[in-house]
Amino acid sequence: MLALKAYIIKNNKLKIIINRYKIMSDLFSDEWMKKFQQEWNDEPELAGALEKIEFSSVIGYGFKGDDKATGYITVENGKVTDAGAFDGQELNWDMRADAGNWGKWLSKELGMAGLGMAVTTGKMKFNAGDFKAMVKDPRMATPFIKSFAVMGKV
Repeated sequence: MLALKAYIIKNNKLKIIINRYKIMSDLFSDEWMKKFQQEWNDEPELAGALEKIEFSSVIGYGFKGDDKATGYITVENGKVTDAGAFDGQELNWDMRADAGNWGKWLSKELGMAGLGMAVTTGKMKFNAGDFKAMVKDPRMATPFIKSFAVMGKV
């Protein structure tokens, strides 16, 4: 019985590793970003909240150490109107982290304290955008936190 439990645990860990690899290889790809666009627009706590403040921006997502973002979204009045693989768009926001941290934040909802800690410790970096101003405004900070939960749905 003990050997069977060990095999099952080992097998489940292997499945988790395989799933993480698949998620990380797709993360911020053109297809992934288009799915993110749909999820974003379907979430009233994100698109609806940002629509109320007429938020418009081009946001890049990528990995630490890369020369450029991997994916981007264009937000107009809270709704994502364009999304895909990054192709030189001028970014208002450019967020970077390593694949392991992105995976962690997408699998477990990131709160305000977790976000602050990620930025303070350097796990998340903003190559463009004013993080300090954003977190001081709950009308922006709350939807920003919600965007991580929405990413986890993709």
